[in-house]
Amino acid sequence: MAFRELIFTVSEDLAENLGDALMELGALSISVSDAAVDTEEEKPLYGEPGLTPEKNAWEQSQVVALFDENALSAAEISLALSEEGFQVTIPTERAVEEQDWVRLTQSQFDPIQVGQRLWVVPSWHDAPQDPNAVCLAVDPGLAFGTGSHPTTKLCMQWLEEHEGLSEKTLLDYGCGSGILAIAAKRLGCGPAIGVDIDPQAVSSAKDNAIRNEVTVDFYLPEEDTTDSQHDVVVANILANPLQVLAPALCQRIAPEGHIVLSGILARQAEEVIETYKPWLTLHVWREHDGWVCLTGQLKKKLLN
Repeated sequence: MAFRELIFTVSEDLAENLGDALMELGALSISVSDAAVDTEEEKPLYGEPGLTPEKNAWEQSQVVALFDENALSAAEISLALSEEGFQVTIPTERAVEEQDWVRLTQSQFDPIQVGQRLWVVPSWHDAPQDPNAVCLAVDPGLAFGTGSHPTTKLCMQWLEEHEGLSEKTLLDYGCGSGILAIAAKRLGCGPAIGVDIDPQAVSSAKDNAIRNEVTVDFYLPEEDTTDSQHDVVVANILANPLQVLAPALCQRIAPEGHIVLSGILARQAEEVIETYKPWLTLHVWREHDGWVCLTGQLKKKLLN
């Protein structure tokens, strides 16, 4: 069966409703992305633990709808949308070659060596032969965190290289796929928990923990009510929410505990460091591809 994609560029307030309407007209799938992707105007959207994202789409959003060859024509779909009240022009259309989509997707994800010992190995690949390898079974999915992004690599490398991780407690705030908490457990960490605002991420993280035969408790923010303190607090998010969350994250660090922050561009590092100064001194631990990992140690117990 042949497929084709119809591409619409619309304002943020139309993106979600347009996607719903296109599904009603027979679309097999819908994706929404920034129309300004790969330009200086590109803007990230995020939703982090305890924060509600202000927007669910971009100011100019690209809505891509996948149809099979027997669906309505682009002109017919545009007319139907117009009758539903959408003011859209006839979309750009492009053919999609028939392929083995599962095999194609899998071919794009090979095992990743993250540090000296840590590897991320998708389920369809064999583990590396290195007897010292610590392998994490994490498949690409809906939740962020497969070990391929520089920010994830930086945090995992810190965990691998940090002396004394054994038996320490850990909090992974904004856990995504749960890969950081799972990596810590595989490296000998003690009790670990993960928190994420996205229910799908929490579900994915729980599945990944089972697959990797480790015990990690993953929660939504409203379920994490203990305010427990931890020897290591890891947060791989983005610079802006990390600054907003500074008081909350620092309250979760146990005395003499460490915090590890990433999702921060090198040019944003000093601003984040300044934000955390009332609680502890951060420094750049390592930089990779323009991203940095910041870390610091709490020298004394915080006063409430």
